[in-house]
Amino acid sequence: MDFNLDDTQQDLRTLTADLLAKEATSERLEAHEKSGLPYDERLWQALCQAELMSVCVPEDAGGAGLGPVELAVVLREVGARAAPVPALATLVSTLALARYGTPAHTRQQPADSVGTVALREPGRAPADPPLTTAEQVGDGWVLTGRKVGVPYGNEAAYVLVTADEGVFLATGSWTAHPEFAANGEPLASVVFDRTPAERLAGPEAVAGLRQIFTAAVAAQASGVLAGALKLTTEYIRTRKQFGRALAEFQAVTVQIADVYIATRALDVAVWSGAWLLANDLPAEEDLAVAAFHVSEAFTALYTCQHLHGGLGLDVTYPLHRYFAHAKHLTHLLGGADAQLDLIGALV
Repeated sequence: MDFNLDDTQQDLRTLTADLLAKEATSERLEAHEKSGLPYDERLWQALCQAELMSVCVPEDAGGAGLGPVELAVVLREVGARAAPVPALATLVSTLALARYGTPAHTRQQPADSVGTVALREPGRAPADPPLTTAEQVGDGWVLTGRKVGVPYGNEAAYVLVTADEGVFLATGSWTAHPEFAANGEPLASVVFDRTPAERLAGPEAVAGLRQIFTAAVAAQASGVLAGALKLTTEYIRTRKQFGRALAEFQAVTVQIADVYIATRALDVAVWSGAWLLANDLPAEEDLAVAAFHVSEAFTALYTCQHLHGGLGLDVTYPLHRYFAHAKHLTHLLGGADAQLDLIGALV
């Protein structure tokens, strides 16, 4: 595997990073947190106008026709800024539509529409087969079931749903009940009560959609940890205690080295899983390892907080955004124990 980004991927990373540096400033993020809005509409429109939300849309549907690696490139930069936008859910849904749907399915959705995926069910492990049922009625299908932890479930224009008969596209008529998220991002428990839907693929695609979602969450978590590491490194380099920079103390250097190791471990797992997905190779084991390292990344955020001292607990300081985002992303994947159970089953 060659984890070096090619020219297209490097350009994509630069474009995303530059746009977010301009649009996701500390002032803008603070203003959004006080607004109570589900996401930063101005930032979202900027991402859509730059066509970053259509990188996975097929070319014949007006997109760039790129894949999982490019999805990971964009989401890592979104995570590095802790940007409050529905990029993760939308990119996953567009890539899944490209893989399992038709260009017509993608063209039906406006370029700036929010998409999402409904995978998890109450009391079920992330890798368990779905209990949501799909029934064929005439020329169409209806869905019945309940999904939890659906990102932007109330704001999305369409949702991809895993059910017993495969992967389905629903574009309305579901009921969304708000859920609490650690970082304030909109989550919902979504109820399907004979909701009309289109079947995109059979049961064999359920695992594929879950793997795309796992890769996306891990990529964004990789960016979150990288952003926290950069912030903490700068702090210990400039903050002085007893006349010396904190970075000069051995105990501090050992701890920041642990955070760096956690960052690199997650990066390797992310790029490995994304590369395997892009090349249609078995990726479940690598992605399960990546998902486990997302939980380890959350643990590394505790170290970043500790190295900041009392400042690390100040919710007006940027570190709190990274901490909250890391906790949220860990919850989306079901936590470390669920991933260890999956890794054990796979090996």
